[in-house]
Amino acid sequence: MRRVQVRLHGHDLSARVGGTDGPVLLLLHGLLGSGAAFGPALDELARTHRVVAPDLTGHGESEKPPGDYSLGSFATLARDLLVVLGVDAATVVGHSLGGGIALQFAHQFPAMAQRLVLVDSGGLGRDVSPALRAVTLPGAEWVLPAVFNRYTRAAGRRVLAPLERWTPPGTAQVVSGLDTLADADARAAFVLTARAVLDRGGQRVSAADRVYLAEALPVLLVWGGKDTVIPARHAHDLHALLPGSRLEVFAGAGHFPQVDDPGRFAAVVSDFVTTTADRVLTPAEREARWAAAVRGATTLVDAADVSPSALPG
Repeated sequence: MRRVQVRLHGHDLSARVGGTDGPVLLLLHGLLGSGAAFGPALDELARTHRVVAPDLTGHGESEKPPGDYSLGSFATLARDLLVVLGVDAATVVGHSLGGGIALQFAHQFPAMAQRLVLVDSGGLGRDVSPALRAVTLPGAEWVLPAVFNRYTRAAGRRVLAPLERWTPPGTAQVVSGLDTLADADARAAFVLTARAVLDRGGQRVSAADRVYLAEALPVLLVWGGKDTVIPARHAHDLHALLPGSRLEVFAGAGHFPQVDDPGRFAAVVSDFVTTTADRVLTPAEREARWAAAVRGATTLVDAADVSPSALPG
């Protein structure tokens, strides 16, 4: 696995790229993560696939400018990276926030999404841990520097170093993510990203009303049965909405099943890719689906012909 850096729209983007000439996997990490958040599973998958795992803007080794941290912006960034790398289409694997981005990617760029793998994905319901909801509260950007700075990071490393060998892989991922908040630019990017998808009530961005658009794609849901960030109930609900989807619940795993059990994760994803056909909607199929969506929309009328008495209510 090698790290590459590309310049996109005036900003540096870092990515892990490697593997064979096999099917392409685009792996999108979650909030406070990086391409490394897929852990040893990256190397396992690279044995039989071409793997592209970017550090999304504002995360990891990528640049952290002020700007747009919405799902749509991240999806466009992922598309542009694939174009630069000469990739026409890929199986999109998204973890947590990355799952929401994967759903947005399939919605915006259906010609480039062959399959979807959603791993403890965001964007499927309101539930999310209270700690993440707290980031959306007024003044969070002023509180975070007091909690996460270079002094607290150094102290935390001294305390945790002796415990490192006993730290569960998923917990280590959380600690690693929190460690990045000692950097001011990373903190600012974290707040912008969190507020783009969360509010004090939980997740405020939902793909539920457009899930039917994914019916034509092979969909695999992988979830940790002990996830306390986004409950496994979201996976079961989506599985019921998409009867053709596959569901794999790792009973003993938390929010990071890909690092809690990387061998099983890689095997499940590889089997999914091997046993499903590449599915990219043709232009005619895309138009038919959009036409169906429009037929289900509220009837529009010409504003020039509307009088007050014609308005509802």
